[in-house]
Amino acid sequence: MRKENFKKLNLLMKIYKLDGYIIPKNDSFFTEQVKYDRLKLVSGFSGSAGIAVILKKENYLFVDNRYSIQAKIESGKDFKILNIHEKLPKNYFKNIILGFDPKLFTYYQLEYLFGKKIDLKPIKINLIDQVFKTKKEKNKPFYSIPNYVVGISHKKKINLISKYLKNKKADFIFISAPENVAWLLNIRGSDTPFSPLPNCNLILSKTKKIYLITDKHKIKRLIKEKKVSSKQFVNKNNFKYLINNLNGKKFIVDNKTLSVFNEDLIKSKFSIIDRIDPCYILKSKKNPVEIKNMIQSHILDGVALTKFIIWIKNLKNKKLTEIEAEKKLENFRKKSKNYLYPSFNTIAGTGSNGAIVHYRATKKTNKVIKKKDLFLCDSGGQYKYGTTDVTRTLCFDKQPKKIKNIFTLILKGHIAVATSNLTLQNTGGKLDIQARKFLKKSNLNYGHGTGHGVGYFLNVHEGPQSISKFNQVQFEEGMILSNEPGYYKEGKFGIRIENLVYVKRLNNKIFFENLTMAPIDKDLINYKLLNKKEKDYLFNYHLLVYSKISKFLSENEKNWLVKNL
Repeated sequence: MRKENFKKLNLLMKIYKLDGYIIPKNDSFFTEQVKYDRLKLVSGFSGSAGIAVILKKENYLFVDNRYSIQAKIESGKDFKILNIHEKLPKNYFKNIILGFDPKLFTYYQLEYLFGKKIDLKPIKINLIDQVFKTKKEKNKPFYSIPNYVVGISHKKKINLISKYLKNKKADFIFISAPENVAWLLNIRGSDTPFSPLPNCNLILSKTKKIYLITDKHKIKRLIKEKKVSSKQFVNKNNFKYLINNLNGKKFIVDNKTLSVFNEDLIKSKFSIIDRIDPCYILKSKKNPVEIKNMIQSHILDGVALTKFIIWIKNLKNKKLTEIEAEKKLENFRKKSKNYLYPSFNTIAGTGSNGAIVHYRATKKTNKVIKKKDLFLCDSGGQYKYGTTDVTRTLCFDKQPKKIKNIFTLILKGHIAVATSNLTLQNTGGKLDIQARKFLKKSNLNYGHGTGHGVGYFLNVHEGPQSISKFNQVQFEEGMILSNEPGYYKEGKFGIRIENLVYVKRLNNKIFFENLTMAPIDKDLINYKLLNKKEKDYLFNYHLLVYSKISKFLSENEKNWLVKNL
């Protein structure tokens, strides 16, 4: 942020009698990716999670372990970078008045981050919007996806939620997360980068009455498709009027995405009896139709990635940059008629850039991929219909034993997760231990979770399931997760191996089945560190990859893949 913008912000803080102002990453819909990124405007930080505190004389940026290196590079000049896992804002600031936009925070967030010793003052006018006059684009209308693609009609889903409300003795539920509205109504949109989200909210009554809260132009197609009627539409500016005219006493809301602004409106007339949106857990358990389509999407994605791996591994006498590699992979994906767009910003990092967990190559950071360096590529796509996410670490020359050993320890952790007995290791917290145990024996570790939930033609990051230290959600049939242990040596290299898996049930047993279909770089493996079970797993996995994608490959590509079984 330029000095003149800091001056403008400080002047506004003075007018509102503030010591500082808080800027989150999210918008009013609390989605991971946003088109209008206030935090980036202010700090230059482009990661998907973070929070800034602007004071009169100092600026602070709080990020998690994934972004510590990136934040220093992008924002270290004007901001003091702090690890939010080590020190929360409430442990850093005391006896000051901080302003915030009540539409961009939940009460839960504020209490967790800032506690009760900091005086938090809601400011209805967003101060960043007063400093930066950015023109906001008009988004396209929402659209329906057919029942044969999602496996269950929106009417049946509404019946499920209505029954849930009756059991809880609630009159209404406020569904504030766009991903949950998308799942419930079987609709999609184009309001956020990388995810087909329809930015809207919804109120559903126990009698199945719907109030879809959004802009009128966004529902024109839905009305035409008879998904909703004009009577079920409520302009987002009329939310207060809607609340005041509803008859009932009790609401269920979503603790994660209910803004302070909306909570105050609901509580002015209703009592909130529960803060968990049941759509999260229902959405996480994909039905057979969704799994079938995800499998097909991953085969298409595996073809593209395998072709890219073979191409880049055999590339000679050409200087290739990270951005050029990213574009080449994108072009391979575009050859599929079912491919729509990336599911997140591609991470294509060579050498030291690979150590930045959520790195994004820019004109400023773009490196030539050197033969001696490791190349970490984390990418994914949105397909009709499916969401993919995969990481492969590649080498182009013989690597030192130390590097191969680390890669192999990561691979052992990856295999341990993939082959786990989910009856015994039935939560992400238990599995996370399995993923790290081989690295830890060598006093190595990584600063991110081992895996996240993945949506069905929705967000690439989805809860409540994950493979992480504190996650206690039990695995259930149909859940999709990533399996991505890694290791990062700052200033040197990064290694990560990521497949998506889904929970499959057979003979009353649940286990992981791989979705991702792409080879793991065998040139980086020290086979002496693998036991027979692990070697068999690797061979069988590559055999499966070959059986699923070989018909889409040229003869030379097939031969390369056979040699790497």
